[in-house]
Amino acid sequence: MADAAFAPSALPDALRLGLAELAVSDIERSIAFYEAVVGLRTLDRASGVATLGGTGGSAVLRLVETPGARPKPKEAPGLFHVAILLPERRDLAVVLARLVRNRVRIGASDHLVSEALYLDDPDGNGLEIYRDRPKAEWPYRDGALRMATEPMAAQEVLAELSPGADLDAAMPAGTVVGHVHLQVGDLAAARSFWIDAVGFALTTTYPGALFMSAGGYHHHVAANVWSSRGRGPAPEGSVGLRSFEAILPDANALDAVAARLGARGVPSLRAERGLTATDPWGSTIVFVAP
Repeated sequence: MADAAFAPSALPDALRLGLAELAVSDIERSIAFYEAVVGLRTLDRASGVATLGGTGGSAVLRLVETPGARPKPKEAPGLFHVAILLPERRDLAVVLARLVRNRVRIGASDHLVSEALYLDDPDGNGLEIYRDRPKAEWPYRDGALRMATEPMAAQEVLAELSPGADLDAAMPAGTVVGHVHLQVGDLAAARSFWIDAVGFALTTTYPGALFMSAGGYHHHVAANVWSSRGRGPAPEGSVGLRSFEAILPDANALDAVAARLGARGVPSLRAERGLTATDPWGSTIVFVAP
């Protein structure tokens, strides 16, 4: 990833992401995967819908069953991955050991600011499970943040496990959605929507990708055209991302987002759940405030 200095964001520094909502084809299969393999726990359940999170924590994912849903074509815009952020490196060690034990196909990377595992759920929805390094350890060059994609030191991570660690332990209460990475058809249009209209700041770039955040985080949202350049939205009825939440500190911040979207001609909808806006390829962000 290229070096880039953090730019001011039009969004509040206190912004954080809430739950991500995924369309799945078989709710029972998905719940079994997210509990036994990922380590989340079901917090609430209704017909065709399940909300999951860490033990005693807030909701991270909402799974919505869409009978007959088809896999999203790999080259179609939409979800690249939802990234689940763990509080500590030892939490990542538990997940890594469980995935290895269960022979799950994974990727593992060191991004200098974080250490991350990559896998797909049964519908092909991409997942990242990661832990951040302390911000004081993030590398900078000439005032610009440095990120990279290097091999994870997996044995060092596994060394964080305590003797007799429970590999079936649930993710802890501090588990949250750290960022959402999207596939888009055009980077200029993605920048126009996510930066100019929504208000995220560009934090760093990589060939074919943008990384954006509020409050100096390395990224809350990313967008790439690695396999989706020039393509339109995924076919109707595909599995994938339905929406994800961005939590704002108050109603004034919500009003400011609505005004900025309106000034740039971007349609939005104010409803009970919050303020929704959808990018040109169908990825929806829902702004909510206390």
